[in-house]
Amino acid sequence: MFKEKEVTFSISGMTCAACSTRVEKGIKRIDGVADANVNLTTERASVKYDPEEVSVDQLTKKVEGLGYQVRELKADFTVSGMTCAACANRIEKKLNQLPGIKQANVNLALETASVQFLEGAIDVPDMKSAVEKLGFGLKEKERTRERENSKEKEMEKQLGKFLFSIILTLPLVWAMVTHFEFTSFIWMPDMFMNPWVQLALATPVQFVVGSQFYIGAYKALRNKSANMDVLVALGTSAAYFYSIYLGFEAMQLGIVMPDLYFETSAVIITLIVLGKLFEVRAKGKTSKAIQKLLGLKVKSATVIRNGKMVSVPLENVHVGDRLIVKPGEKIPVDGLIIAGHSAVDESMITGESIPVDKGEGDEVIGSTLNKNGSLTMIAEKVGKDTALSQIIKIVENAQGSKANIQRMTDKVSGVFVPVVVGIAIVSFFIWYLFITPGNVGQALIPTISILVIACPCALGLATPTSIMAGSGRAAELGLLFKGGEHLENTQMIQTIVLDKTGTVTKGEPTVTDLLPEETFDKKELLKLIASAESKSEHPLAQAIVNQAEKEGLVLSNVDQFKAVPGQGIEAVVDGYSMLIGTKKLLSEANVLFMDAIEEMTRLENDGKTVMLVAIAGQFAGLIAVADVVKPTSKQAVERLHNLGLDVIMLTGDNERTAKAIAKQVGIDHVVAEVLPEEKSAAIEKLQRKGKKVAMVGDGLNDAPALAIADIGMAIGTGADVAIEAADVTLMRGDLNSVADAIIMSRKTMVNIKQNLFFAFVYNSVGIPIAAIGLLAPWVAGAAMAFSSVSVVLNALRLQKTNL
Repeated sequence: MFKEKEVTFSISGMTCAACSTRVEKGIKRIDGVADANVNLTTERASVKYDPEEVSVDQLTKKVEGLGYQVRELKADFTVSGMTCAACANRIEKKLNQLPGIKQANVNLALETASVQFLEGAIDVPDMKSAVEKLGFGLKEKERTRERENSKEKEMEKQLGKFLFSIILTLPLVWAMVTHFEFTSFIWMPDMFMNPWVQLALATPVQFVVGSQFYIGAYKALRNKSANMDVLVALGTSAAYFYSIYLGFEAMQLGIVMPDLYFETSAVIITLIVLGKLFEVRAKGKTSKAIQKLLGLKVKSATVIRNGKMVSVPLENVHVGDRLIVKPGEKIPVDGLIIAGHSAVDESMITGESIPVDKGEGDEVIGSTLNKNGSLTMIAEKVGKDTALSQIIKIVENAQGSKANIQRMTDKVSGVFVPVVVGIAIVSFFIWYLFITPGNVGQALIPTISILVIACPCALGLATPTSIMAGSGRAAELGLLFKGGEHLENTQMIQTIVLDKTGTVTKGEPTVTDLLPEETFDKKELLKLIASAESKSEHPLAQAIVNQAEKEGLVLSNVDQFKAVPGQGIEAVVDGYSMLIGTKKLLSEANVLFMDAIEEMTRLENDGKTVMLVAIAGQFAGLIAVADVVKPTSKQAVERLHNLGLDVIMLTGDNERTAKAIAKQVGIDHVVAEVLPEEKSAAIEKLQRKGKKVAMVGDGLNDAPALAIADIGMAIGTGADVAIEAADVTLMRGDLNSVADAIIMSRKTMVNIKQNLFFAFVYNSVGIPIAAIGLLAPWVAGAAMAFSSVSVVLNALRLQKTNL
């Protein structure tokens, strides 16, 4: 078994699903490649490979051999710490070994480094980290990127092409419009009807603006494939060259104003370029979620170095650095507060609008907002390890991955173009031989229309644009799908299995009831109980101490303390001997508490843990502690029921407590007293009944069940292992997010099906209409461009989804 690596890089030149499918198949054929995923919408390839068998350079050369470009960026650095040529060689060698770097040159005399690297494969912080591990410093100069604002540049390029094309095409359209009887009154210069003037106008459109289609078609055919460019090149070339033929024929026959088709090829190219312009603009909007997340990142931080506060770029912050965060500033990185107190707005991570009080010993998350106090913190996670960077990575992976339904459409698109070319050829001969015998011009019109209207752009964009928009909007709502397949599969869930502690409940025991006997003051009793329990490490004891602190009580010194395993504690506080625990503990001490049995039973039936208290041999009262239900759990369960889902609670707690909790929130089925290792078996049992099961949990013991479920959903406030094992992370720690995830999945799948329906119907209806001659080629071009744009616009509706 090889040590698998994964690399992601950006590709340009893909025009339709046939292109992305060809690149994907080409990469997969390379020895040492375990899997490859090429996404047309994001224009990225993700490849899992064995570095001992294949290099990143070989992968990129394969893509370039197929006729596409792998985008490269350039970064220039100043290097510190070099003393000799050996230092420069070490740095240069290390940089060139990093996956994704094409070439690195280090200059000792100038103390600089110049690096060419693949966009998406590696970034500057990774390079800096590698060089710093060698003991040198690497500081980025102002970076030059070939494609810094790629979408903007692409839009400018397409806009320029469109304006150039439309200026030359309008006279041709003007001439065409005046051909009709009902428009013959429109004035037109005679020169526009001259075949050579039309040729002069159409040629730049055909071969300058349209060069992209010829280049794309050549590359596709060279690799024994066909794509959208083949269809456009064939259709427009037929109209263009046939018009030249008719022009020469007219000259020989003395016809002054022959019927030509230059406007057909020019209009088709102009409309397709216009469609590309709209498409690039709309596709740029699908990455809005990533742009928003990137916008949250902090640019600099105040670090204490050599006893002084210094402002440094964020990439120069290291693990272990002491940072100062002033009121109103964003917390730069993930870390631990060592001094200060403040309210921190964590809404960008948790969705909770109310700031959280933070003080010494509390953890803070990078890019959250420090509201009103000054904090000193230690950096624990920096760069790509921060919570925000991990969220961005998950969203990028989800947007770049393929749902199963997309794989099916990719296969269809791969064979679609050759089939369409076949249909067009058959149609030409039917028209030429039977419908309009010997009339090449009339036979060409339906042929060209078929070739143009059948372009599979809409089919290729239908799924990835919806996945991008849906996963992006989900991220904004605190739902992190780790892949497009999980976004697709979540809508098929039939049964939701909920862990109890930390999922349905808060996961933190809280004092719910304190019932003193008449002779004891309530606050004084709580103070004595909390003082005694302060020596215990039990979670229930901590809950009592927390309650006393919340009420502002000052705890007394404990003179003696003894824990009685399984029963409770014995202690002496302020000279009073105390017993706190079970009925057995008090019975053995001959304390009478029979009058409290009824109340104790009632509280236990409500799912609470009840402790009896005796002071100086006399029953003093009882205190109940419970892991209280989250305020939103009941509403969330109701929503899940309304979505037609079965809801089951799975817990290791005793059955009586579990049923009491389930009753509070409206859960019908309970599986209690389940050991951690038995949770996954319980999931498998449901799956054997034919159920599609989602497991929702937050703890370390939930990880196996999350991994084995059809969809694992981890509460984002839970254990890292649980989050790693899950398919979906619910950042807000709220069960309502489970319902939100299912609704978002359903809405996305509906959107994908709408897109696919439109794309298939469009081609299914358009091709026959074109074949029988009822569709003018320029109308076919407009319809093809509109179909792609409409699919992307429909997908963008997901970005406005409200749950």
